[in-house]
Amino acid sequence: MKEQKKLSELKTGENVSNFLLVNKIELRTTKANKEYLSFEFSDSSRSVNANMWDNIGNVIDLIQQGKVAFVTGTMSEYQGTPQIKLSNVRPVNESDNVTPRDFLPKSQRDLSLMQKEINDRIDKITNPFLKELITSIFNKENFEKFSKAPAGKSWHHAYISGLIEHTLEIIKICDLMCDFHSELNRDLLISGAMLHDFGKTIELEYDSSFEYTNKGKLIGHIVIMAMLIENETKKIKDFPEELKNHLIHLILSHQGKLEYASPVIPKTMEAIALYQADELSAKVNAYKNAIEQGVKEGSNWTRFISLANTDLTKTDIPGNSEENTKNSLFD
Repeated sequence: MKEQKKLSELKTGENVSNFLLVNKIELRTTKANKEYLSFEFSDSSRSVNANMWDNIGNVIDLIQQGKVAFVTGTMSEYQGTPQIKLSNVRPVNESDNVTPRDFLPKSQRDLSLMQKEINDRIDKITNPFLKELITSIFNKENFEKFSKAPAGKSWHHAYISGLIEHTLEIIKICDLMCDFHSELNRDLLISGAMLHDFGKTIELEYDSSFEYTNKGKLIGHIVIMAMLIENETKKIKDFPEELKNHLIHLILSHQGKLEYASPVIPKTMEAIALYQADELSAKVNAYKNAIEQGVKEGSNWTRFISLANTDLTKTDIPGNSEENTKNSLFD
């Protein structure tokens, strides 16, 4: 694939001549009853919308969602949001040497290091039942999926290996809370942290774009994981019923509120600790990415972010510590 500027680097007025992933293509109709095509394109840095107004019949049968297309046009802006003013879109051919996975965003952290951190933390679990359960669930095949999966479709840690990164952040926060509060059951809480979003390996597909699977849409990652724990504990001799129930409660309540899709609200110290750790990891990551991708030209502010219910701004204050994404979270 030829060298090309990332979408996040293109300024208003610059020419676009890029291979991009087609996240969405929809046939729409204007108020004047004229049909047009609405696209969402992306690369590893951001997603951008575009509309095609003319000659759409030549395009709609050739361009497919989840595939790569070669896009030409000009970067423009609509209501403060970057947009591509399209000239042409064509499907790729074999000689272009591109695949959808080339355009999916990826964690900036070192994957082999994150995998080691997970394995090292599993080794520290002292409860024999929880350790056997975690080891069984994190078998070779499942661990490979867990290592690649995003933690979300679009809001937080929505990139390849985002799930393992998000999980490690939560483990560290929960470990710290256990240092503060000795009443917390560390093994139980850390096991809940490790497993809380594991169902997303089944809920989401991420080969060419981030989408929900049929099972993900019908059941969801919370119930998927609760069912998996129920099934796996049956294979472990004399697994304590009370321990199983408390672990499943962590999974069911980790989104904190019924209106946030948790079947129950947190009812134990471990459950409230996991919910708040999950919130902290998810929200900081989501706001960071929204600011990185959404700051308007000539401004330190983003457009209005509906999921945050506000616009966001950079913190340009001298002395901020530099992010080192290569270091272990557990140094």
